[in-house]
Amino acid sequence: MSRRRADSQGSMGPDDEAMPYSDDETDDELDASSEGEVEEAQGPIHPPVEPRASDVSWKVKANDRAYHQLPEFQKKVFLCFKKSRYSGNAIKTYKYNVLTFIPLNLFEQFKRAANLYFLALLILQVIPEISTLPWYTTLIPLVVVLGVTAIKDLVDDLARHRMDKEINNRKSEVLLNGRFQEAKWRDIQVGDVVRLKKNDFVPADILLLSSSNPNSLCYVETAELDGETNLKFKMGLRVTDERLQEERQLAEFDALIDCEEPNNRLDKFTGTMLWRRERYPLDLDNMLLRGCKVRNTEECHGLVIFAGADTKIMRNGGKTRFKRTKIDKLMNYMVYTIFVLLVLVAAGLAIGHTFWWEQIGSKAWYLFDGKDQDASYRGFLSFWGYLIVLNTMVPISLYVSVEIIRLGQSKFINWDLQMYFAEKDTPAKARTTTLNEQLGQIEYIFSDKTGTLTQNVMQFKKCTIAGRSYGDPTTAKGVQLDRGQPVDFSWNQYADRKFQFTDHALVSCVRSRKDKDAVEFFKLLSLCHTVMVEHKDGELVYQAASPDEGALVTAARNFGYVFLSRTQDSITIREADQEATYEMLALLDFNSDRKRMSIILRCPDGRVRLYCKGADTVIYERLSPNSRHKETTQAALDVFANETLRTLCLCYKDISDAEYNAWSRKHKEAQVTMVDRDAALDRVYEQIENNLMLIGATAIEDKLQDGVPETIAKLAKADIKIWVLTGDKKETAENIGYSCSLLTDDMQIHYGEDVNEKLRTRQENRRNEPLTQRPGRKKTAEPFFTTPGKNALIITGGWLNEILYEKKKKRRRLRLHRLGKRQIPSSPQDGQPMNDWEKEMRQIDFVDMACECEAVICCRVTPKQKANVVSLVKKYKKAVTLSIGDGANDVNMIKTADIGVGISGQEGMQAVMSSDYAFAQFRYLQRLLLVHGRWSYIRMCKFLRFFFFKNFAFTLVHFWYSFFSGYSSQVAYEDWFITLYNLFYSSLPVLLVGLLDQDVNDKLSLKFPKLYLPGQQGSLFNYKNFFISLFHGIFVSLIIFFIPYGAFLQTMGQDGEAPSDYQSFAVVTASSLIFTVNLQISLDTSYWTFVNCFAVLGSIAIYFGIMFDIHSAGIHVIFTSQFTFTGVASNALRQPYLWLTIILTVGISLLPVICIQFLHKTIWPSVGDKVQRNRRKYELELEEEERKRAPAFQRGRRSRRSAYAFSHSRGYADLIASGRSIRRRPPTRGGPQDSIREVPQTEAENI
Repeated sequence: MSRRRADSQGSMGPDDEAMPYSDDETDDELDASSEGEVEEAQGPIHPPVEPRASDVSWKVKANDRAYHQLPEFQKKVFLCFKKSRYSGNAIKTYKYNVLTFIPLNLFEQFKRAANLYFLALLILQVIPEISTLPWYTTLIPLVVVLGVTAIKDLVDDLARHRMDKEINNRKSEVLLNGRFQEAKWRDIQVGDVVRLKKNDFVPADILLLSSSNPNSLCYVETAELDGETNLKFKMGLRVTDERLQEERQLAEFDALIDCEEPNNRLDKFTGTMLWRRERYPLDLDNMLLRGCKVRNTEECHGLVIFAGADTKIMRNGGKTRFKRTKIDKLMNYMVYTIFVLLVLVAAGLAIGHTFWWEQIGSKAWYLFDGKDQDASYRGFLSFWGYLIVLNTMVPISLYVSVEIIRLGQSKFINWDLQMYFAEKDTPAKARTTTLNEQLGQIEYIFSDKTGTLTQNVMQFKKCTIAGRSYGDPTTAKGVQLDRGQPVDFSWNQYADRKFQFTDHALVSCVRSRKDKDAVEFFKLLSLCHTVMVEHKDGELVYQAASPDEGALVTAARNFGYVFLSRTQDSITIREADQEATYEMLALLDFNSDRKRMSIILRCPDGRVRLYCKGADTVIYERLSPNSRHKETTQAALDVFANETLRTLCLCYKDISDAEYNAWSRKHKEAQVTMVDRDAALDRVYEQIENNLMLIGATAIEDKLQDGVPETIAKLAKADIKIWVLTGDKKETAENIGYSCSLLTDDMQIHYGEDVNEKLRTRQENRRNEPLTQRPGRKKTAEPFFTTPGKNALIITGGWLNEILYEKKKKRRRLRLHRLGKRQIPSSPQDGQPMNDWEKEMRQIDFVDMACECEAVICCRVTPKQKANVVSLVKKYKKAVTLSIGDGANDVNMIKTADIGVGISGQEGMQAVMSSDYAFAQFRYLQRLLLVHGRWSYIRMCKFLRFFFFKNFAFTLVHFWYSFFSGYSSQVAYEDWFITLYNLFYSSLPVLLVGLLDQDVNDKLSLKFPKLYLPGQQGSLFNYKNFFISLFHGIFVSLIIFFIPYGAFLQTMGQDGEAPSDYQSFAVVTASSLIFTVNLQISLDTSYWTFVNCFAVLGSIAIYFGIMFDIHSAGIHVIFTSQFTFTGVASNALRQPYLWLTIILTVGISLLPVICIQFLHKTIWPSVGDKVQRNRRKYELELEEEERKRAPAFQRGRRSRRSAYAFSHSRGYADLIASGRSIRRRPPTRGGPQDSIREVPQTEAENI
C-alpha cells in the first residue's frame, strides 16, 4: 500500500518501498497529491491551462500502418521537412556512415587544439616569405596522426555497425496482409501485430493480446532490463484472450490504444484500449518490454506500442557522453600553456630581430638580400618564422604516441588470463582505448547489487527447529564434523540434484518422522508459498516470484515434502511417500508493510490451520504467550544474522471452525470494498494473524560472487569508496552490505529520516547566518558526524528525492502551471529551497555527508536517480568515478560515470554494450584498477613527462642559437633531423616505457593497495611536473648548445682544418641530444626487457645510419636542393676532439639527474621506492602465503540486528486466488460468460 507524502515538516516521510520516478512523473500522478495544495494557494485564481490532447497522448491503431503517417502525427525535423513522431524499430548506435566518415571524423579531430595548430602551421609553411622549414616537416607527421586516429575510430565504429546490424536483422513474425510473415526487427512498425515463440527476444514494447497458456499468461525473463534471472509473468486482457487466438481474428483486430507518451519508467504503464465501442484499462502487467525473453510460453501475440528509440529500454540508456580522461584535459591545458610560451618567445625574438636589423643587419653589406623591407616588417616576418621553427615545443607525434600506448594497454587487458572467466568462456574486454590511465585514478565506485555483487542465486543453508539449529556439517547421530560430505538424496525421486546440504542429522530426523516440529517445519515450507509448478519431461519445474521462495520450496522438496500441484482452492503435496491434498481457504499475501505471508488450509483430517512465515520483527509481536523456544530461536537468528544469512520465522495457529467462519465473512467484505481495499484487507489479516506458535526459522544465503568481500576490502585499502545503488528493498540491500563486508557491526548506520533531519538543521543554521557570508562559503567546515567511529548511510529513493527536493520541484511547478502563475520565491517555512543557490548547497551538504561515511547504500532507486547520484559526486567532489552493473537499469549510471564497467557472461548484455570495460566477475575489478589501471597511469605520466622534456631540450637549442644568428629564424639543426627526430630518433624508447614499464609486478601491486594513492592524488603528472620537465629541458638545451659552442671557439682539427663550421656544429649538437635523451629514458626505466634495451641502442644506431646516408654524396647528386649537408657527418665525427665534446656534453646533462634521483630515493623514498627496494623479500612472502593460504573471509562478531531480507513482491497470490493461472482455454469460443471453466487436477498441474 503506497503512502502519500506531504511537503510540510513533521509529515509522514516517503515510502521506503516505493520506486520514485520523479523525473518522468505524469501530471495525473501528481494531481492527487497536489489537490490540497491548490486549495491553499493564495491570490487570484486564473483559469487552468488545459494541455492539448495531442501533447499528452500516444495513439496506436492496430493493423493500420497508414494511420500513423497522418499529418496530425507528423513532427517538424528541419525547416519544412516533417516525419512521423512514431520511431521505426531500427536502432542506431554508430557515429559514421560512408558519406559522413571523412568530414565528421576530421571535424572531430580538428576540435583537438594541437591538430588545428599544426594545420595552421602547415598553411604558414607554404608561404615562401616566412617559411623557415620545408612544408613536409609538418605535413608528414600530421597525416600520420590523423590517419592513425581515423583508422582507430573506423574500427570502433565498424564494431558498432556490426552489433546494430545483428540486432536490427533479427527475425520475428509480423501480421501483414492477413497472415503472419517473417520480417526483420528493423521493419516492424508501431501498430503491427507480432507473434513470439518460446525463447524469443521481445522486439519492441508490445501489448500482450493472447498466448498459448491459460488466460494468456506469459512468462518473461528480464535479465536484459534488470539483471534478474527469475521469471516474471504478464497477462493479456480477458477480452483479447478470448477473441484473438486465430490468425483471422488477429487480422480483423482494429482497436485504438490511447496511452502515455514514451518514457523511461520500467515499472509503470497506463493506457486504455477502445475496441468495439468498449474501453478497457491497460497497465504494465499487460506489456512485454523490449529486451525481455519469452520463457515457458509456446506462443504469444502482441501489438507494438513503442518501437526503436521510443522503447523503455532505449529511453533508459541515457545520453551518450564523450568521455575524456583527466590527463587528456590537463594535456590540452598544457598545450595551451606551451602555445602561449611559444608566442611570447617568438614575439621576443622578433623584437630582437627588429633591433638587430636596425643596428647591425642593415649596415652589413654581405647581408644585403635585394629586398626593400624595413626593420619592423622583417621583425613581423621573423615572428611567424619563429612560430614555425619552435613549433616542435607542441609535439604533434605526442598524440599518435598516446593513441598507440592506449591501444597497447587495452590489448594487455584483453589478453590478461587472470581476468578470464573459464566457466562461461568470457575474457575481459576493453571496449574503449581512450580511458586506460583513468583506471589508475578512481576515487568512487558505484555498484549495482543484483548480478554484480551477487549471483542472484539463493541457497537454503541453515535452519532452527524447536530451538535446535541445523546446517553445520554433522553425522546422522549429530556428531559435529570439520568438513562434511553432502547428503545423498537418492532416496527421494523428486529431489533437486543441485541442492546440497551437509547436516545428516536433520535428514535422519525428518525421515524418521519422530520430531513433530520438523514435520510441521517442512510441511509449512511446502504449503505456504505462491510458487507455480510445471511438469516438464518428468521433472518438476518451479516458477517462483522470487528466488527466496524458490529456495525454500526446493529445500522442502529435497527433505521429502514435495509440492506437486495447485488449483484455485487446493494444494497437493507429497509427504512421507503419500500424496495429500489440502483445501486452501485463504491466501494472505506478502507485502512490504506486512513483511509476512500466511495461508489458511483445511487439512485432510478436517482441522483448519494457519501457516505463516515472515520477518522476526513482525512474527515475534504476534506470538502466543504459550509459544516455546523464543529465546533459543532468537539466539539462532542472531547467529544467522552474524553470518549474513537471510532469515524468515515460521509459525502456525490452529483455528476453530467458528472462528474461521466469523473471520471469513469479514474477509469477503474487505475483498469487495471499493474504498482503500488494501488497507481494509490488511486490517482483516491482522485479526487472524495472532497468538501464533513458533516452529523455527530458515536461513538462506544470497550467494555473493566469488571474491567480493576480499575485493571490497582491498579497494578500501586503496582509499577507494564503494557506494551500492540498487533498486532492491532496503532490507535486502542492507543484508548484502553485511555479506560483502561493506557494512560491519561497528558502524553507526544512518537512515533517510536521520539524514534529512541533519541536512534540514544545517540548512536552517545557514539561513540564520548573515547574508554577506553566504555566497563566499563553498562548504561548511564542521563535519556532520562528530562522534568518533565509523558511519554508514542507507537511503531509499523516496528519501533521496525528499532530500534533494526533486519531487517537490515537480509538484510545485505543476501546481503553478495549473493556476496559471509564475513561480514565486519560497519562504523559509515551506520546506522548499528559497533559490538555486540554496538547492545547490543542499546537494553539496548531502554529498559531503555521504562522503564522510565509510559506506553508502542507496536502495529503491530508479535508473535516473543512480545517474544523478553519480553526477552529484562528479560535480561537487571533482572526483574520478566508476560505475559497474549488469542490466539495462544500470546503463544510465554506466554512461554518466567517468568509467563504465559492464558485467558480461550473464543473460543481459545491455550494460556491456554501453560500457567502457567488460568482464564476467566483480572480483576482476581489483586487478583492473590496482594492476592495469595503476600501471597505465604510471606509464602514461612517465611517458608525458619525458616527452615534454625531450621536446623542450630539442626545440630550445634554436632559442639559444638565435642570439648568435641575428634572431633571423635560422634553424640550429639540419632540416631532415628536425623532421625525423620525433618519428625515429627518440620515439621508440619512450613509447616502450609507456607500454611496458612497471615499478613493481602485479602480485605486489595487489599486496600493497597504498601504491594506488598517487594516481588518486594526481601527483605523477600535473603542472608542477610539467614545469619541472620544462626547466629540465631548458637546462639540457643550455648544456647541449653552449658546451659545443665553447668547444668550437678557436678550434683546430688534427688535420689542420677548422671543424668549427655551422654544419659540423649542427651534427655535434644533434648527436649530443640523441645520446642524452636516449640515456635519460634509460635512467627513468624501471622494468628492463630485451625490447627496451634494443630500442635505446637501436634509436642511436638508426640516427647514425640515416645521418651518414643523407650526408652522403650520392643522395646529394640525386636531390641537390633537399640534401645540403654533403660529407659533414664523416668529416666531423672523425675528429676525436668532437667525440670528447659529445661525451662531456652528455655527462654534464645527466650527472645532476643521477644525483637528484639518488638523493630522492635515499632520503625521501615513496611507497613504491620502498616496495622496490624490498621486492625480493616481499616476493618470498607472497610465495609463502600461496603455500599456506587460509580462508580469506572471516565472519564478524555477534550482532542483534534482524536478518530479514525476503525479496518477494506481490503478484502471484492474486493470480492463484483468481484461478486464472490454473484454468485452460476451451476449444470452442462462446460468450465471455461461458468461456472459462474449472479443469480436473491432472490438467491443472500443467500450468
